[in-house]
Amino acid sequence: MKHYKDISSFSRDVCIEIPEHPLFGFTFGHKSDGSIDDMVFTADFYIISFQKFISGNITYGKKEFDHERGKMIFFKPHQTVTFKNVKSEEGCFLVTIKEDFLAGTPLFKDIKHYGYFDYETSEALYLSPSEEETIWNLVRTMHKETFNNTDDYSKAILLAHLGTLLTYSQRFYQRQFINRIQTITAYAGRFQQLLNDYYNENKVHKSGLPTVSYMAEQFNVSPRYLSDLLKQETGKTALELIHIHLIKEAKNLLTEGKMNISEISYSLGFENPNYFARLFKKEVGIPPNIFRENHLN
Repeated sequence: MKHYKDISSFSRDVCIEIPEHPLFGFTFGHKSDGSIDDMVFTADFYIISFQKFISGNITYGKKEFDHERGKMIFFKPHQTVTFKNVKSEEGCFLVTIKEDFLAGTPLFKDIKHYGYFDYETSEALYLSPSEEETIWNLVRTMHKETFNNTDDYSKAILLAHLGTLLTYSQRFYQRQFINRIQTITAYAGRFQQLLNDYYNENKVHKSGLPTVSYMAEQFNVSPRYLSDLLKQETGKTALELIHIHLIKEAKNLLTEGKMNISEISYSLGFENPNYFARLFKKEVGIPPNIFRENHLN
């Protein structure tokens, strides 16, 4: 696996124009026929790409990319990316940003808050025609700015446009969540059923507490994407919904009074009763022993 420390060597290997700025690259189209042979890499920079793929596969983490139509992909530094016989059409762009370029600016922290850099490529951003036009207007403006004479305002202007592009991408992902929820069985209902099945089938005894990663695998999406979908639908993240389920089951067992708190803790999948007690108090406001006493009396 190859690791790219600089944008220039990456650009050379994927056959795109080497950018003039060592910390910020912006490229339209391809220098070759748009083909990339097999390559596995990590990089020290962010990559934002709009592509129209004809064939081939890209994996990001463990998920494989589907190439039905033009879409945006977001890679963060140090993530493993695999290209396999990828061929794309004209009408694409690639933005590469070293973290050093963002250092000392608000965007250095802000970019880490955009969860779509944690999504797998199968959850890439599909753009409607009007959204695509909005994005392309921004990237053309950014591209033009990179060729202007550099002055005291150049970097600030580039970062402002980049921040706007990231914010629009967040908005368009929210639209994608809404559309997906409307066209697929409600995620929250399926999520709750999976939690019920997890305990009914005694998976807790083998695997312990249900995790967001486990739940995401059942939906065939990444953990961050699942949490964002559920947040859009219910206002709660995947982890928050798991905690709600655990507390509901705990309350039922505490009210029954057949098991002590340690037994309840282990039956729910907690390895440490103290962790269970802390979570219960955090969510309910009182420790589990006080809750049991109040309800048994």
